[in-house]
Amino acid sequence: MSALKQRYRIEGMDCASCASKIDTAVRRVPGVSEVAVSVTAGTLTVEHSGADMMLVEKRVSSLGYGIAPLVRPMEATTPQPPDDGPDHACGCGHDHAHVDHAHVAHDHAGHRHDPDGGAHHDHDHDDHSHASQPATGLAAAKVAADGHVHVMEAGSWWRSGKARLTLACGAALVFAYAAGHLWPDYDRLIFSIAMLVGLVPVARRAVMAALAGTPFSIEMLMTIAAIGAVIIGAAEEAAMVVFLFLVGELLEGVAAGRARDSIRALTALVPKVARLVENGGTREIPAERIAIGDTILVRPGERIPADGAVLEGASTVNEAPVTGESVPVAKAPGDQLYAGTVNGEAALTMRATATSADNTIARVVRLVEEAQESKAPTERFIDRFSRWYTPFVVALAALVALVPPLLFGAAWDEWIYKGLAILLIGCPCALVISTPAAIAAALAAGAKRGLLIKGGAVLEKLREVNAVAFDKTGTLTEGKPQVTDVVAFSGSEGEALRLAGALEAGSTHPLAVAILAAAEARGIALPATQQAGAIGGEGVTGTVEGRSLFLGSPAAAGKRAPLPAERLAAIEALNAEGKTVAVLVADGSALGFLAMRDQPRPDASAALKALKDQGIRTVMLTGDNARTAEAVGRDLGIDVRAQLMPADKQRIIGELKAQGLTVAKVGDGINDAPALAAADVGIAMGGGTDVALETADAAVLHGRVADVGAMLDLSRRTMANIRQNIGIALGLKAFFLVTTIAGITGLWPAILADTGATVLVTANALRLLKGR
Repeated sequence: MSALKQRYRIEGMDCASCASKIDTAVRRVPGVSEVAVSVTAGTLTVEHSGADMMLVEKRVSSLGYGIAPLVRPMEATTPQPPDDGPDHACGCGHDHAHVDHAHVAHDHAGHRHDPDGGAHHDHDHDDHSHASQPATGLAAAKVAADGHVHVMEAGSWWRSGKARLTLACGAALVFAYAAGHLWPDYDRLIFSIAMLVGLVPVARRAVMAALAGTPFSIEMLMTIAAIGAVIIGAAEEAAMVVFLFLVGELLEGVAAGRARDSIRALTALVPKVARLVENGGTREIPAERIAIGDTILVRPGERIPADGAVLEGASTVNEAPVTGESVPVAKAPGDQLYAGTVNGEAALTMRATATSADNTIARVVRLVEEAQESKAPTERFIDRFSRWYTPFVVALAALVALVPPLLFGAAWDEWIYKGLAILLIGCPCALVISTPAAIAAALAAGAKRGLLIKGGAVLEKLREVNAVAFDKTGTLTEGKPQVTDVVAFSGSEGEALRLAGALEAGSTHPLAVAILAAAEARGIALPATQQAGAIGGEGVTGTVEGRSLFLGSPAAAGKRAPLPAERLAAIEALNAEGKTVAVLVADGSALGFLAMRDQPRPDASAALKALKDQGIRTVMLTGDNARTAEAVGRDLGIDVRAQLMPADKQRIIGELKAQGLTVAKVGDGINDAPALAAADVGIAMGGGTDVALETADAAVLHGRVADVGAMLDLSRRTMANIRQNIGIALGLKAFFLVTTIAGITGLWPAILADTGATVLVTANALRLLKGR
């Protein structure tokens, strides 16, 4: 049986300890083969071969987390039906709405389903978030009685169950201080009751985690420490420590939410409604109901609701929200449009080329969330280390509590107190989150710039890259020829371009498109052509305004109208610059010629120089002829290997790796597939849906050569951030471990060493979102 895959949105998962508990619990379900949990994406992905998915959902909800399936019919299994009992009330501090999964998974009246499984409304519930759409905000999807998925708004964390529990615990603590002053004889009992307000839900989560295979959870350590403190007479401290623990968890949730929302905020760029053009009029429909091929009207100043192409109209479009391009881009019929960008001064009619679930922004969000689920080598090492670290600290706490009183006659209360404090230091949350928090922030920051990186392992490998091999056409160059020179032997340049354009009218050949674009740019009206034809390997012919014309290669033109030596020398000089020359002949006489070249991208030269300045070796690998490739190479200042077949490019990548270099290959992701696969990191360059992400490890979506350097820089900054995070996590724990044993600090600072370090590490990772 082939493996099935089911993805879930998880509510209330705020730290690496949460993810670890969920991972452990789900892996123990029979039939589950692989589990991927992302704190920052708030997702769980389960690969299985016929596992009981109802049991998976029960295991997760029993730990105190909300769970709702992100339904994909081709992959999803039967979701969990509702229990007969009341809403799940674990008391853990999380909001848990009862999830009616049957309504989510099955078709019901008033809905139609996209091929990817997204449920679309035939009525206008625009404020609903559907399974096909990435959820936004701190909370995961919750399903109401009507079967619709609802999501808590991003700023509403203070209304969450976790916030209410923290406030209740804080109020109980304030009441305990007041009551303790009034009835000092009952001080211990009063503070014990105040502690239980916060501890009971924490202890319940601890027991469920232990039953699910995680005995050394922070909740278990917290429970033992609090109960132990009450037993030795430190009830006031126990109540305060539980309150500080809940405050820390709340702050962790806010910090995790910021990282999560940084990428999901992209989905807010797409408008909720679109104007569908049909039957000579327009009507508003929810943007999620746009189908491929629909004709959409976009008015001036409105956001474009779908990926598509311009049918009618000319305007400028602000693509900064999606591509980062600061200058508005002119759009005319045939040009590509991206969902979420802003139309300028004129109305545009467009044809949709993607559904809302598969537009550029949705694909970016989906790819980044999936990348966040994959673990980097450093993260895997930290996970292995933490499995030994926590039991070691528990054993150390036991030794600190028992050895001095038993062997040296020290006071039991003092050393048990120190042992309990060490227990609180023992949770590895900050250490475990140090890597995924930084990687998630980096992936989100990259995605906002059009840099897609397939996970932490690729991000780490990019830091080691010291050689970059570039494809030429479409990577270092624009990928489409442009007319660079028009030379008229008689008459004007405009006349030569007018006649050449007339011959090429209607052709889709790249050189013909270049000539037609040049004529259009100069505002030249093209006359009609009669008896148009093409001569294989030579050029095109036709009759224009009674004149017999030919446009083709210099050799073919020379057969019809011999060219003098100086003309041939000029053509040879242009050929040496990598330009293709087409000679125009009229009635047996040469009128002039046009030179065309696939021009380098505007930022290519500066981007390559920046890479060289960093000590990174660059080389261009191309199948083009040597003369054209050398000309482009000279302009850009890059080593050239030309006239290569795909297997040759793959061989050269192998040779570079054999020299001890870590090689990144940048290409279009299709023609360069063997070389992309052979490189240490394959980077596809292209625009939006054209990029072949299946082949490459990463992608530069917006065709800027400088973005390759930006990707390498992002990797270096991310790894530096990870080192800082590990230093913060281990440093704080080591400091408080020493001060606790020395008797300088107690339970309060110990809990701050855990939750405080987690918040600091997450905040440090979020600095990567600011970019540079």
